[in-house]
Amino acid sequence: MKYVSAEQAVAGIKSGQRVFIGSGAAEPSELVSAMTARTGELRDVNVLHILTLGEAPYVAPDCADSFRHTAFFIGHNVREAVQSGRADFMPIFLSEIPALFERRLPLDWALVQLSPPDKHGYCTVGVAADVVISAIRHARNVVAEINPYMPRTWGNTIIHVDQLRACVKVEYPLPELKPEPIDDVSAAIGRHVAGLIDDGDCLQLGIGTIPNAVLRELRNHTHLGVHTEMLSDGIVDLVQTGAIDCTRKNYHPDKVICSFVMGTRALYDFVDDNPFVESYGSEFVNDPYNIARNDHMAAVNSALQVDLTGQVNSDSIGSRPYSGIGGQVDFIRGAAKSRGGKPIIALPSTAMKGQLSRIVPTLLEGAGVVTSRGDVHYIATEYGVANLYAKGIHERAKALIQIAHPNFREELQRRAVELKLGRQ
Repeated sequence: MKYVSAEQAVAGIKSGQRVFIGSGAAEPSELVSAMTARTGELRDVNVLHILTLGEAPYVAPDCADSFRHTAFFIGHNVREAVQSGRADFMPIFLSEIPALFERRLPLDWALVQLSPPDKHGYCTVGVAADVVISAIRHARNVVAEINPYMPRTWGNTIIHVDQLRACVKVEYPLPELKPEPIDDVSAAIGRHVAGLIDDGDCLQLGIGTIPNAVLRELRNHTHLGVHTEMLSDGIVDLVQTGAIDCTRKNYHPDKVICSFVMGTRALYDFVDDNPFVESYGSEFVNDPYNIARNDHMAAVNSALQVDLTGQVNSDSIGSRPYSGIGGQVDFIRGAAKSRGGKPIIALPSTAMKGQLSRIVPTLLEGAGVVTSRGDVHYIATEYGVANLYAKGIHERAKALIQIAHPNFREELQRRAVELKLGRQ
């Protein structure tokens, strides 16, 4: 295998082409920098990716003529560019993105980061299989950073060096996403959600204070399983304490199944060459049919607002795009079809330091509905859990008002009456 410089590796990118960038903690930072250094000579290069933890220099205002970013999920590094109109956002289920590269969005280039090759010449995509595997398999040109800090992972993760147009040798630690302290509100939500989860259930959770609070409350559970898009430090903590062993899973038993890994160095070390953890592309992990094949699937996802009929807004603040659809609907629908499944939306009852209720009569104008009222089951706040499934809109409004912050319940009741969702 011959190594070249990052500048040489991206020298073939031409104006008007479509370039995919690897996900999460596997963003190939040196390749991104080398590509962005060509600002001025390139025009209208379409840059695609889901969430990345590194820099996104191609969305800077002075790069607007050279690069146009399309986000499948809006991270902090591109949010301002999307909201100001310099970058675009594509609302799409995470399970459906891989097929785009084969049928709708052919890729000219995939810039990725891989683990070093084994003696047979096979690298792995490490901490990010998600949509990266599909991008690699369908891009006309694949350029890879080879990083010894990238864990070698099991599952559907391998690519042979002969499939690479160019390799760049790098050596830098992967970016980390350290857990934030669990506040009192998140702790209360964690207790309520954990109360819905039984021994032997199969888990899906993301990252943040609420998922971490839920996981902390599951320490005394037993025989939990995992089928999740994102693997976090909190899940590994439960593996190490014995709460998670995957022995009761009926689908991929004895295995933690995930799509990408994002957290601390300790997490990356845990998954390195660990056959207990298998990574697969989002078209497999996030397929609602595959999710539903796990009995007792408990899927926990977050939201920005929920209206009194149960519509869930998770991706925008009014008309301003904020994050994305991601895998929420995939897992809500999959858990709903699972035997004994529990689709759960968890959120604080207020925003803006208690000034705004997140339980609202109607969503903000322009807000996107991610999980429809037809899909919603459990809604949890720090004040309890509302089960909306098989309930009419009057019952739903009443249940949601009961888990809203007390400061807003009277006004919510008044508005429910005005909207014909309740009685005086």
